[in-house]
Amino acid sequence: MGMSLADLTGALNGGLLKGSPLEKVSLKPYGQQIKVNGILHKGVPLPFEMISDVSAAPDGRIRMHIAKLRVLKLPVKGILGAFHLKAGDLVDPKGAKGVEVAGDDIYFDPEQILPEPRQRGKLTDVHIAPKTGDIVELYGAARPEVVAVKEWRNFIQLSGGTLEFGKLTMHNVDIVMIDISKDDWFKFDLSDYQAQMVNGYTRMTPQAGLQIFMPDIDRIPQNKANKDISIQWMKNRNLPPPADVER
Repeated sequence: MGMSLADLTGALNGGLLKGSPLEKVSLKPYGQQIKVNGILHKGVPLPFEMISDVSAAPDGRIRMHIAKLRVLKLPVKGILGAFHLKAGDLVDPKGAKGVEVAGDDIYFDPEQILPEPRQRGKLTDVHIAPKTGDIVELYGAARPEVVAVKEWRNFIQLSGGTLEFGKLTMHNVDIVMIDISKDDWFKFDLSDYQAQMVNGYTRMTPQAGLQIFMPDIDRIPQNKANKDISIQWMKNRNLPPPADVER
């Protein structure tokens, strides 16, 4: 499971840090570490920069170990220094649900702090994705399998039941949507899937199923032809169809 640091930054500034002395926090990848910048209120507002290691604790929580901390661009040795800072000054465990501070370590319970959808299971690995900079979490004993299929393409497979898409209806559904973009994630948009299909290609399998090869939604060219691809005008009789559609 992947989480964008940009999304996590928005969640922190949007309410997760309520009651904390931190504000204007930003998170960025720093190799296999996370760099955190922001303002710490400790009597006076202090700009700080923190570099932390991220890993999975033996009990299944996310462990963030503070490796370096700079306040006013000055290094703070062992977290305790001229401003007597410690990890508890950054996150108040009394007001933060699912958070525990121990020394220079901050522990997060993913079942309580991560946004919807909720997930359950034993967290076994946390790391920073090299290409995207996302936080990647692995649950259970999936690590060997994830490494083994790293060169496989991402896909979404649908089977059984009945499915309507566009003008087509398929019974006993047998469809595989395959990611053709060269990155770690399949960015599929259910509301704009038609644009992804139009900019990809489809082939039929010997079993009369469909393999649909499509690019990520953010790789669709923003031209007029693609802007006219929409299912909204088919649903709403009051909307005029695109200009190039015959009346």
